[in-house]
Amino acid sequence: GKSTLVIDTLYRSLAQHLNRSREKSGKLKGISGLEHLDKVVDIDQSPIGRTPRSNPATYTGVFSDIRDLFAQLPEAKIRGYKPGRFSFNVKGGRCEACNGDGVLKIEMHFLPDVYVQCEVCGGARYNRETLQVHYKGKSIADVLNMTVNQASKFLENIPRIHNKLQTIRDVGLGYIKLGQSATTLSGGEAQRVKLAKELGKRATGRTIYILDEPTTGLHFDDVRKLMEVLHRLVDTGNTVIIIEHNLDVIKTADHIIDLGPEGGSGGGQIIASGTPEQVALSSHSHTGRYLRSYLDL
Repeated sequence: GKSTLVIDTLYRSLAQHLNRSREKSGKLKGISGLEHLDKVVDIDQSPIGRTPRSNPATYTGVFSDIRDLFAQLPEAKIRGYKPGRFSFNVKGGRCEACNGDGVLKIEMHFLPDVYVQCEVCGGARYNRETLQVHYKGKSIADVLNMTVNQASKFLENIPRIHNKLQTIRDVGLGYIKLGQSATTLSGGEAQRVKLAKELGKRATGRTIYILDEPTTGLHFDDVRKLMEVLHRLVDTGNTVIIIEHNLDVIKTADHIIDLGPEGGSGGGQIIASGTPEQVALSSHSHTGRYLRSYLDL
């Protein structure tokens, strides 16, 4: 019931109106309040990219700023290097042996493909000439190999880059590498990279975000960081709708809609709705019963 209502019906209908999507939504009579919104974003746990080329730096846009930084260095200007030289997606600066992947794919026919490190560049993705351009003693491959925490410290004097890296740290992902392949990120990590990208955008205060069980598999401290980020989105005027079972998340909501009474075919009814305190006092709500102890009611 929850996913059918929020994802299949509400999200798809909003996407049709706000994002000009052509996906069919579930049946509904109508939606009021559309005039208060300018876009809808579904932040799910799908990968941020399906190839080793995709990484957190490219997805969040910080890689473009890093390439611009390297292109402005004296050594790069002497050699006539433009920002494109520091991209591993186009010819010029990338290692041609692996086409800038840093790995070579070996097709195993009946087994999953195997990736091995490129022997020419040693996984650096770039050719020798490109790697000779250094910022504070580090090549662009060295920067991509840094964790977000390390890169944030290393590039703290470049506000445009530092601010974007800070948003990735805010969602609790300071430990991932900038150039880490998207295929190695878990669903929860991919979801938080998407959140970091949204945080980095200029807020209009008219966006509605939809998340389906974002705390699945997260440590308590990561849940806390995630909630801080979601509250930041709300504080700037946006709306966040979460499908969730985690009571630590539910108790911080402004408004709860409890669907039930059971799961699957035994559910689909609105059992209670209102503030956490109001739902906790409902005698029919299973959620409310457990919520009482969390709210000390």
